[in-house]
Amino acid sequence: MTILLYELVGADSARPFSPHVWKIALSLAHKGLPFETRPVPFTEVSKVEGGFSKTVPVIRDGSRVLNESFDIAVYLDETYPDRPSLFGGEGGKAMARFIERWSQLTLHPYLGAAALMDIHDCLAPADQAYFRASRETRYGRPLETVAAGRDAGLAAWRVALEPLRNMLTYQPFIGGAGPLYPDYIVAGALQWARVTSPFPFLDPADPVAAWFGHCLELHGGLLAKVPAAA
Repeated sequence: MTILLYELVGADSARPFSPHVWKIALSLAHKGLPFETRPVPFTEVSKVEGGFSKTVPVIRDGSRVLNESFDIAVYLDETYPDRPSLFGGEGGKAMARFIERWSQLTLHPYLGAAALMDIHDCLAPADQAYFRASRETRYGRPLETVAAGRDAGLAAWRVALEPLRNMLTYQPFIGGAGPLYPDYIVAGALQWARVTSPFPFLDPADPVAAWFGHCLELHGGLLAKVPAAA
């Protein structure tokens, strides 16, 4: 049975951008599970599966409906144990929690602020109004002033990638010889930036950029199929 994945989109329904949805798309491909996607703009998320969740990703697998990306990944591993593991065991699952927190606390705040106006501009008008109101409430100031600091913050953000950069000197993926769910956590964050903003977040000479390039080609080029923002 084909799994249904709801994904967040802007005005162009062929350009999904949610980092959390990308984690799950990569996870489904990793496990070789057939899935189809359904595009959902911001203002329609609350209607998914009869109001099941306020956020995406949401998946439907037969009669099961789930949300929250980490919970979905655990479900996929436990429900389909005969397919390639996303965690490589309980220890890997616990360590993936650390990578998730590192990504959310280190990568996401800068990426989300730096790409804020780019994300706004790729939305349909109704979603732009929702996005501006919700994000200006979150940040406590106009969107334009939040995004204005991205040049000043870029160097510090690149320095914060050093744990990943250093790790890549002795193994090709966070998961070791091949990718696991922690790779998809970080790749999902970088794909979010890549799809929404032309801003050069990564130095092309950075080993992290090379690693992300490998991630773009995983699973038949699943990430690369969506062109980078121009």
